[in-house]
Amino acid sequence: MTPATRQKVLGLYRKIFQIAKKWQSASGQTEETIKEKEYIKNEARTLFRKNKHVTDPKLIEQCIEECEARIEIGLHYNIPYPRPIHLPPMGLAHKQGRTLRHQEKLRKISKPIYLKSHDEVS
Repeated sequence: MTPATRQKVLGLYRKIFQIAKKWQSASGQTEETIKEKEYIKNEARTLFRKNKHVTDPKLIEQCIEECEARIEIGLHYNIPYPRPIHLPPMGLAHKQGRTLRHQEKLRKISKPIYLKSHDEVS
């Protein structure tokens, strides 16, 4: 990891904790605010620790893009949790075979950048 990339990653980490410190829930309730602040901190710690040993520059850049996207979406919608994607259910596919594999592939491709790591951690 280059020093510039390292500084960028550490800057994002600090930014997330600054956001968590100032965070107010949309409902305005104290217990909800505390729960959301803890979620932000725990999610950041978990994802940054999980990706601590990543050395591939392309993968590092993808992680940075995902982090920036999640920060922007969280601040815009005032929701710390990843926004779910709305895809049609896979109820029409057979339990096995080409159709199911094709639908799973489409689902994976269509997943937004801000949800790439969410399923891995949750």
